Amino acid sequence: MKIVIAIDSFKGSLTSAEAGTIVAEAVHTLFPDCQTVLVPIADGGEGMLSVMLNAIGGAIHSLEAHNPCMEQTTASYGISSDGRTAFIEMANISGLPIIRKDQQNPWETTTYGTGELIADALEKGCTHILVGIGGSATNDAGVGMLQALGFRFLNKEGEVLGQGGKILEKIATIDDSNKHPLLGKAHFTVACDVQNPFYGPEGAAHVYARQKGADDAMIAALDLGMRHFANIIATHTGKKIHTIPGSGAAGGMGGGMMAFLNAELKSGADLLLDINRFEERITGA
Repeated sequence: MKIVIAIDSFKGSLTSAEAGTIVAEAVHTLFPDCQTVLVPIADGGEGMLSVMLNAIGGAIHSLEAHNPCMEQTTASYGISSDGRTAFIEMANISGLPIIRKDQQNPWETTTYGTGELIADALEKGCTHILVGIGGSATNDAGVGMLQALGFRFLNKEGEVLGQGGKILEKIATIDDSNKHPLLGKAHFTVACDVQNPFYGPEGAAHVYARQKGADDAMIAALDLGMRHFANIIATHTGKKIHTIPGSGAAGGMGGGMMAFLNAELKSGADLLLDINRFEERITGA
């Protein structure tokens, strides 16, 4: 008998590999001679990095970066064995698990740290950046990430804006004249498994901001900010990303990466199953 075990993580409790190992041990108590095949999986959120490195091989790189509250912290990401691909798990630096409950506030939190990890990977020679965007603490449409990569967002008075979802409604112009010079040489893939649009009843703010600390008034204000920023994106880039499924993922990070980094959105679970050769490994199960 052959049993394949492929279990996503239990958020905040067990990694995918830990959950799978527990099930494998239980299977062997009932069927001692059974062959068990453990396939750690993730959907683009917590656990993606370890699953990727286990499947492909590579090394962890650490650096000092900013968490969602702009506090300096140590963050890690992976680089493949050939040095070409970076694996960045957004939750490791811009995620809910790394800040206290009383700090959860998508009006203020930023994706700046994710941008710092991207910049570091570019400077280490990576030409493919894969970002898993599950588990975010933010609703800034990726503006913080872009700020770390050299973009500036200005209000109608020409003043440079700060961080957080609160700035979206104030953005009048975008200055990308000093964006990171290596961005144009890299291909970006976004791993996520939600289909939410940028804004609206099924959009980023209305569906996910409450779990990130927002109340009704903040959710309404964030959604208005997302609507406004979508218009600015269309003016600046010519891209109407707001209706694309997944553009609202991670507080609009999916849309921001598509608009400014030409990122390709892929199902995180499908991507990781492919990397783990899942179809091949379930043969005969």
